[in-house]
Amino acid sequence: MTGTSRNVAVRSLAAASLVAFAALLGGCWTTKVYREPGASSEAPSKPRPGVTTTVRRGDTLFSIASRNGVRQQDLAAWNGIAPPYTIYPGQKLRLYPAGKGGSTTATRPSTTTTTTKPAATTPAAPTPAPKPAAPAASDIKWRWPADGELIGRYVAGEPTKQGVDIAGASGAPVRAAADGVVVYSGSGLVGYGELIIIKHNEQWLSAYGHNRNRLVNEGQLVRSGQQIAEMGRSGAPREMLHFEVRYNGKPVDPLIYLPKR
Repeated sequence: MTGTSRNVAVRSLAAASLVAFAALLGGCWTTKVYREPGASSEAPSKPRPGVTTTVRRGDTLFSIASRNGVRQQDLAAWNGIAPPYTIYPGQKLRLYPAGKGGSTTATRPSTTTTTTKPAATTPAAPTPAPKPAAPAASDIKWRWPADGELIGRYVAGEPTKQGVDIAGASGAPVRAAADGVVVYSGSGLVGYGELIIIKHNEQWLSAYGHNRNRLVNEGQLVRSGQQIAEMGRSGAPREMLHFEVRYNGKPVDPLIYLPKR
């Protein structure tokens, strides 16, 4: 082979390697926040009333938005997903705003200023603060996924506290909190270590993070109380189980549903 031919072959191999590496990165499931170029100057996405899409393994919110021709910011807002835009396989996402009839058109406020002399009236009573929404009812008979001390509690809106943390010894059993099917078993979600996700029905999921060893595979049916993993510290500063309960993809406080100890 001549020197010129050898250089061409090397360049071709390097280009092919870069393409393969980019494809591999595109398929990884991560919570990294992607920003669309020029998103701040783009027109709002056109909603598709009544249309939903289901999250597949390897999807990110950005890839789903791109696949459906909408902005990532709009898709997140329509589904109440806050940064870092964590999504799960099997989660259903709306391609339209909830309760808005699919319309995102905003009315521009009038610039005309009208001065009106206030009438002498009795001051109105202060408006009471809205009550927090009642937790969703669940007909699932939940059980504790592990024995041990509760060392971390759920905090609404706090991305790092979307569930509870249970301390324990390395290798202690981690059990399914209810009957279901394993929809994820892997370590592709940043911050959760070795993670298992169980789908209990169309509305309810549970997640089990920081395991030392996973004992079930995707697609496997599990029963309530069945051991699914060994407790560990993958992605955590100590041996512990991070346990989440999600309703329609959104985190809820597990202590509302777990039996009192």
